Amino acid sequence: MKNRIVKLNRETRETNINIELKLDGSGIADIDTGIGFFDHMLEGFTKHGLFDMKLKVAGDLKVDGHHSVEDAGIVLGNAIKSAIGDKKGIKRYGYMILPMDDALVLCAIDLCGRPYFEYDASFETEKIGEMDTELIREFFYAVSYSAMMNLHIKVISGVNSHHIAEAMFKAFAKALDMATGFDDRITDVLSTKGTL
Repeated sequence: MKNRIVKLNRETRETNINIELKLDGSGIADIDTGIGFFDHMLEGFTKHGLFDMKLKVAGDLKVDGHHSVEDAGIVLGNAIKSAIGDKKGIKRYGYMILPMDDALVLCAIDLCGRPYFEYDASFETEKIGEMDTELIREFFYAVSYSAMMNLHIKVISGVNSHHIAEAMFKAFAKALDMATGFDDRITDVLSTKGTL
């Protein structure tokens, strides 16, 4: 097993973010973004992807949560990209259809080096706890482009906003765990071009 651990810091006039991400972990989370529901979602991501992640976000919450959530996505995406390195031996593709009570969410990933994001979701509520539901799209968009991954998220069914959001984060975690996993049959990168 490769040692795929990354520590990063990103500081702007709007946020100061520190992350430590271990792809080959056991689901240990130490998350503090200042937004309770966002913490809960990232803890679920860490647990269900079997990653270890420490994430501290100091953001301008006096404005709103936008910069904190979007910048956390940028930093997580950069950490994923750095942790997977040259991509030799990884499966590249990952997918999950995940149920959570009334919610059913599909997530598919291609770690191809070409960022693309497709999102088909809506929420009955404008907020979940203190987090604006519109920021969930911003987070995943930021992750996909920073990690240079093709990411599709589609809500197949669901009514409860909390369940829908949680199913998204867990489905993303399971799909990412699959895509970053190794296959002994893959000796280089999984591409006919010879590069990802």
